[in-house]
Amino acid sequence: MPMSGESVLGAVRPGVARLVLLVALLSAIVSTVASPAAALPVRDRPPRVEVPEPTGSSAIGTKSLRMVDRSRSDPWNPAASARELMVSVWYPTAGTTRARAPYMSAALSGAVFGSDVLAGVRTQAILDAPPRRRPAPLVVASPGFGGSRTSLTASAEELASYGYVVAVVDHTYEAPVEFPDGRLEPCRICVGIPDDARVVRTRAADIGFVIDRLTAPDAGLSVDARRIGVFGHSMGGAAAVEALRTDRRVDAAVDLDGDFWTEPPAAGIDRPILLLGAQRVRTGTPDANWRGMWDRLTGPRRWLDVPTGGHYTFCDMPWIVDRFGIRDEVPPEEAAWQYGTLGGNRATAITRAYVRAFFDRHLRGRSGDLLDRPSRAYPEVRFVG
Repeated sequence: MPMSGESVLGAVRPGVARLVLLVALLSAIVSTVASPAAALPVRDRPPRVEVPEPTGSSAIGTKSLRMVDRSRSDPWNPAASARELMVSVWYPTAGTTRARAPYMSAALSGAVFGSDVLAGVRTQAILDAPPRRRPAPLVVASPGFGGSRTSLTASAEELASYGYVVAVVDHTYEAPVEFPDGRLEPCRICVGIPDDARVVRTRAADIGFVIDRLTAPDAGLSVDARRIGVFGHSMGGAAAVEALRTDRRVDAAVDLDGDFWTEPPAAGIDRPILLLGAQRVRTGTPDANWRGMWDRLTGPRRWLDVPTGGHYTFCDMPWIVDRFGIRDEVPPEEAAWQYGTLGGNRATAITRAYVRAFFDRHLRGRSGDLLDRPSRAYPEVRFVG
C-alpha cells in the first residue's frame, strides 16, 4: 500500500504522476500536502473487519522477524552500516486457541493511513503459533513501492492455509517500517525515487537474504529449501522476477502488475514466470513494457490479464476500501486504473486462485488446468500468452 507523498504507481506505470498520495486512493478530499487522517473517518468504521478468510484447510500461524544483513550497507541510509529488514512469516500450524494477529499496529496504521483505523482489523492467523513440523515450500513476497508488507496478507494467508511457508518483506526506507523496539522508520526515498533498477536490485538482494535466513538450520521453520518461489506486486513483482534471474535457488516467480526495470541476460530467463496484470492489453506503455520482455522469458510462462481490474486488484487495497465503504470517494479517473470495476472480494479470489495454481504446479508438481485455458469460474481473466 502506498504512503503519503508517493504512489506505487509512479514506480510502476510510466506516464502516471509520481506524486499520487495514498489518500488519493482512499478519499478525494485530501490534498497532496494535507494530513490523510480524514481518509478513513471514525464514524465510517465498520464494527468488525477481518482479512478475507482463506480457502485452505490448515490453521495459520504468523510471526514477525527482524533480520539484519551485516554483509551489506543500507543503500538508502548512509548512517546505517547494515541492511535491516522486517519480515512477516505465515505458516501452517496445528492450531491453537490463542488470539488472531492484528493486521498492523496503531502506530504503523497512522504512518501509512494517517489514522489508526487498520489497527482494528484482524487477520486469520494466530500470533506466534508453533509451526507445523513438516517441510513445506517457501514463498517470499515483495510489496509495491511505498507499501507495507501487510498489503499482501490475503495472498500470504491463502498460501499458508494450503501448506506453504510465506515470508513478506518490508524493504526498509521504501515504506514506513516499524521495528520491535517501537522505532518507526519513514520512507526515505518515496519522494524523488532513485533509479528504479537500483530499487529492484536492492529488493532482489533483500529477498535472497531472507531466503538465506529462512532456510538456515536454526530458522525455526520447516522449510523445503529445494522448493522456493517468489511473488510481488508492482515494484515487488519486478523484484520477484529479478530474484528469479539472479538466484538459482528460486524455482518460479509471479509478477503482479509490475513493470520491468532491469534487463535479463541475453539468454533470457529459463524458469517459470507468471505475469498477472490488469488493463495491460492495449496500446500504451504498460502493454509495451511486458511485450518487450515476453520473448526473453524462455522457460514456462503465462501472461494473464484482468481487463475489469486495476493496478491494486492484486493486493489488499480492494477489500480494504470495500470494507470501509470508501470506494465511491475515489475520483472516477483514479478509480478506473486503480481498481477497475472488480469488487474487493472478487479481486482477492482471482489473485489467490491464480497465484496458488502457479506455485502448486511449479513447486509441488500438481496438475490442474487453471493455467492452461480460460475458466468458467474466473471469466474475468483473459489469456494473453
